[in-house]
Amino acid sequence: MLRRAPRRTGDELLGCSSLRLGPELRRRPDCLLSSDQCVINGQHYFVKGLVEIPVIGSDEVFSWGVWASLSRESFARMADLWDTPGRESEPPYFGWLSTDLPLYSPSTVNLKTHVHSRPVGDRPFIELEPTDHPLAVEQRTGITPDRVREIAESILHPTGGNS
Repeated sequence: MLRRAPRRTGDELLGCSSLRLGPELRRRPDCLLSSDQCVINGQHYFVKGLVEIPVIGSDEVFSWGVWASLSRESFARMADLWDTPGRESEPPYFGWLSTDLPLYSPSTVNLKTHVHSRPVGDRPFIELEPTDHPLAVEQRTGITPDRVREIAESILHPTGGNS
């Protein structure tokens, strides 16, 4: 059921969204982890995707690599089509953001999402429900290049020190 897709390159900060299974879960047949999909205890289903934020004044986007939880049915459908050309024509899947991005308050965990499939080899696009949460606002309105630098500094130098 789990299939690996080529990793997408770009400005994706993958370190913020790592997911690991402890040794006890790795031995279980109902727990699987790849770079793109995860199943825990045969009950919790996750897919890796990108929350993309337009960078104001450019054609670039800033991407957060995140995990979104899906229902069993949605996960199964997405997994069945993982290597199928044309999968991007599927309607989006409802999900819950499952990655805590520490630069945002309140927490980003459990924000409502729509997970959009993309062509084979590309990570899904994670569209946040249009709320007043700061991450959702940034996704809708974009961020400045200065904000991109601020985010990068916070991730690369979490103690807040200047170099």
